[in-house]
Order: sequence, then C-alpha cells, then structure tokens
Amino acid sequence: MENRFSFHDQIQRNKLRSVFLIIIILFVLMLLGYVIGKALGPDYFAIVMIFASLFSILYIWIGYYNSHKIAIASVNAKPASEKEYREYHHLVEGLSLATGLPKPKLYVMNDPHINAFASGRNPENAVICVTTGALQRLDKHELEGVLAHEMAHIANFDIRFMTLTAVLVGMIAIISQIFLRSLWWASLTGGRNRDARANVVFILIGIILAILAPIVVMFVQLAISRKREYTADASAVKFVRSPTGLTNALKKIQKEHYSPREYIDEKHRISKAVAPLFISDPFKRNIQGLFQTHPPLEKRIAILERM
Repeated sequence: MENRFSFHDQIQRNKLRSVFLIIIILFVLMLLGYVIGKALGPDYFAIVMIFASLFSILYIWIGYYNSHKIAIASVNAKPASEKEYREYHHLVEGLSLATGLPKPKLYVMNDPHINAFASGRNPENAVICVTTGALQRLDKHELEGVLAHEMAHIANFDIRFMTLTAVLVGMIAIISQIFLRSLWWASLTGGRNRDARANVVFILIGIILAILAPIVVMFVQLAISRKREYTADASAVKFVRSPTGLTNALKKIQKEHYSPREYIDEKHRISKAVAPLFISDPFKRNIQGLFQTHPPLEKRIAILERM
C-alpha cells in the first residue's frame, strides 16, 4: 500500500529545511566577511560592512513596510467589491474564522490565467489577490483550496521570512560589489601595496567568493521559495481538512500551462520581482532544477494526492 503523507509532517519538514537554508546564507555571509577582513584589513572591512548593512536595511525596510502596496500596484489589481465578488469574500471569511486570522483585504487582477498571490508583512496588513481567470474557471472547492494556500502564506509569516532572506541575500550582493570596487579603487590610488602583496591569497579568494557568493545565495533563495510553497500546500490542507480542492485547482493550472495558445502572453503585465509570490509561475517558464521559482506542479499534485 502506498504511504500517505501527513500534512503536519510536511509542514514541519519544510519549515526545518527553510531554516537550514537560511543558515547556509548566514554561513556564506560570515565567510565572505572573514575573507574580506583578511584581504583588506579591519579598517576597510568595517567600512564595507557598515555601508552594506545600512544600505541593505534601508532598502528592505522600505520594501517590507510597503510590500503589499507594491505588489498590488505592480499587477494593476483593483479592490474586490463585496457585492460583485460575494463568493470570494465568503470563502475568505470562512477561512479567517477557521484560522483565527484577520480577514485580509481582497483584490482582483484582470488576467485570464488561473493564479493568485498573498502579500503583507503580517496578518494585520495582508492582502490576497486572485485573477479573473481563477474566479471564472475554478469551482467553489477549488477556489477555496487556492485561497487556503494564500491564507497559509499569511499564517506562516512567509512574507516576513522571505524578507529576512532578501535582507541577507541583498547584504551579500552589496558587500561583494563594494569589496570588488574597493580593490579597483585601491589599485588606482596605490594604497596598501604591502598589505595587498602580503595577503594576495586572501584577495584572490575574496574576489572569487565575491563573484560566486551572490549566485550561490540566489539559488538558496529560490530553494527557500520552493520549500515555502510545499509548506503552504500542506497548511492549506490543514485549514480545509481536504486536499481535493487545491489538487484539482493545480491540475487545471497544469493543463493551462500545456495549452498556452488559449491565452495571451502576460510578460508585459507582471513584474518578475513579484512572480515568486504567485501560487504558480505566471510566466509558465519551462525551467528545471535550481532555477525554478516554484516547485514542479506534478510533484505538488502528487504530494497532495497522498495526503
């Protein structure tokens, strides 16, 4: 008999994996800092870290507190009228009661594809946005499954978690750039020649790490994003006590991905920056492995069918 997944186990497993991936990013950050400190000396290292930290924190702070507004504006979504979208509101209200979360603000974006996303730094400032395609082509139970998935992102504080990831990834990228530019500036001014010659090995290691570190952590960030999707799927099952609605919705999305001629291309309407927020990749890119922003629909459906 085929083993069945417990949604509790699935949620716990993916949360632990996400924490492990965050630890990897922290390790890369500390390693980069150590190598820069050895290559440039403590004075230069302090300057690099201070500027990189301040810039990263300021950038992420602004994005963090306005993430839901930025996401909604980027897809040109409109508030969902309770009179016009009564079922949409009723389903979210039911999920709010089941989860104990405040009802998020609801939006609709004009797009014939089946998709949805959630954003906001916490449950009190959360929004859910669905496409007109989802409202038109999903039945009540399927739409409930999709909305439960988005409520799961809110309940699991995924936006806050991904913001932390973005802070660390951004710091690594900025520190790498400042380090590389400081080496170029030092070569022009002729400063610290003796120290540079004495620490040539660390300088070479620092250059290699500064180039590779942002690429490595980008892959880690994508991996975290994929793990959070699995966790949201499992949490959605927990909320509605059935995987059927979400499973059938993902099957419709999967069929849609294999029938691109039925729909117009949306690349000019959706920013790549918000693409990871959606329940499925809005660009329907046939990317495999480390470059995926979302787990394969086939795998998500298979796991849900075993719950």
